[in-house]
Amino acid sequence: MHIPPQTLEGWLRHCEQLHPKNIDMGLERVGEVARRLGLRFNCPVITVAGTNGKGSTCAMLEAVALQAGYRTGVYTSPHLVHFEERCRIHGEIVDAASLVASFEAVERARTQNGNEVTLTYFEFTTLAVLRHMSLSLLDVAILEVGLGGRLDATNIIDADCAVITSVDIDHVEFLGPDRETIGREKAGIMRTGRPVVVSDPMPPQSVIDHAREIGADLWRFGQDFNFSGDKQQWAWAGRGRRYAGLAYPALRGANQLVNASGALAALEAVRERLPITAQAVRAGLALVELPGRFQIVPGQPTLVLDVAHNPHSVAALTANLDAMGYFPTTHAVFGAMADKDLAPMLAKVGPVIDRWYFTDLPTPRAETAASLQQKWNALQMVAGGRREVATSLHANPEEALRAAVEAADPADRIVVFGSFYTVGGVLQHGVPRLQAKHLGA
Repeated sequence: MHIPPQTLEGWLRHCEQLHPKNIDMGLERVGEVARRLGLRFNCPVITVAGTNGKGSTCAMLEAVALQAGYRTGVYTSPHLVHFEERCRIHGEIVDAASLVASFEAVERARTQNGNEVTLTYFEFTTLAVLRHMSLSLLDVAILEVGLGGRLDATNIIDADCAVITSVDIDHVEFLGPDRETIGREKAGIMRTGRPVVVSDPMPPQSVIDHAREIGADLWRFGQDFNFSGDKQQWAWAGRGRRYAGLAYPALRGANQLVNASGALAALEAVRERLPITAQAVRAGLALVELPGRFQIVPGQPTLVLDVAHNPHSVAALTANLDAMGYFPTTHAVFGAMADKDLAPMLAKVGPVIDRWYFTDLPTPRAETAASLQQKWNALQMVAGGRREVATSLHANPEEALRAAVEAADPADRIVVFGSFYTVGGVLQHGVPRLQAKHLGA
């Protein structure tokens, strides 16, 4: 007789071992298990898809709703260090043990009456988190789409409002080779007659076309909502509602006003069921937190953590690093997945990096540190080696960060980026507070 796991770690190992091969990637299987579970939400659901900006948008929606006094539930992925980071209830990461009952329920439903349904790791874990959230007496559920939209496990829930953030080229083997094809996949989270907020200032035409084809209530950035601002403050205007004199969001980076604008449009779109005060907007945006999104950790040297892992997000990271001011030397700890478009990423951020620490990552999907170094060297040769840039190879992100601290002057900065695994790797034991040795000490 099979004895079910007793811990969250045990269940995650169980999900990893399922390894289904050649399965249909539609939603029929995951939908069938959800039906057996009786999975449903008795509160408004906001689903957020996009290439970049999803996590930030979800965090802003959560922060404002919390300040308005609502009980929030958020599902995001992937996690940085611990799986349970993927689920927050009322602003708090759930306790690992509290998820076990939902994993048990999913397994019972999956194998009900011997009629077994095959699930991937992501589908199984998503169902478990959604079940936990559905039983948590929420006022609003905020779901971040894992990949794409149309076929993502989160799309078994009919969202009351869909949000589509920036659309860019990523995961081409699953989503397609260009923005139009990828946009069509993201657009799959829309529902007829319900609002869809498109916060990408230049969305693929396929997103707009799909909204019109199915009769969704389309909210477009620049048409149905917009923002303006100066160096001190910013303002937002939507359909019949404005907020003026807003402080900049606590999440740093030039792209965060676009994300905040999309979040406010979504809250405006569900206002009848979830009224929000101007004070909640001000306080929520001022207090929002999200680890690993252009997160600046004070210390000597300064530490910047960013999960930028595709050309679009690396371009944003580069602009944000540029805007930080002068640092004598910028050290970069970099590890990334092999399926990423690595050459444009390295080329984009290269001019602001003075020294590279390439790292292996603990997943077979990752590019090796040695291969990253080769790609960088190839770029340097093409560029004619205009400046001397030192590189080194490391077994893991923690070791790479140690080497960077060892080499750094207190006035320097270290940026850790390239993957959730890279940033998560330096956060294993909490947020590092750096204290480099003063030269001559």
